Amino acid sequence: MIRSLIGLLGCLAAAVPGRLLDVFETLAVENADDRTRRSWAASAIRAEGVVVAAASRTDGRAYAWMLNLTGIFGGVVLIAPRLYRRFAAAFLYEDGGDVVWTDALDTGVRALGAVYVLLALDAFRERRRGE
Repeated sequence: MIRSLIGLLGCLAAAVPGRLLDVFETLAVENADDRTRRSWAASAIRAEGVVVAAASRTDGRAYAWMLNLTGIFGGVVLIAPRLYRRFAAAFLYEDGGDVVWTDALDTGVRALGAVYVLLALDAFRERRRGE
């Protein structure tokens, strides 16, 4: 069930990366209208979506590696959401140093990080049970 949901989210990112960026900016960035997105940001998100969708449909090893990386990323943003802010600003915007984030961003990023860690731990536990 979770694997199918992750695959669906990958397909969504591959299909409409610009719209996902719009939603992210609405929720996370107070001065998004004043920012210039990097020209390749949507393409990078589309590529990530393709990789996630493909890994969700392939053998267990690719999916396991993807969840391991997701769990590591989740742990980092759970502990250090400001690090995520710096990365996201540099990744998304030409002028990333001037981004004004919403107050709710750190809480949302931490919550998402916790979900990522739990998904990775659950997948790890399932793999160990299957051995």
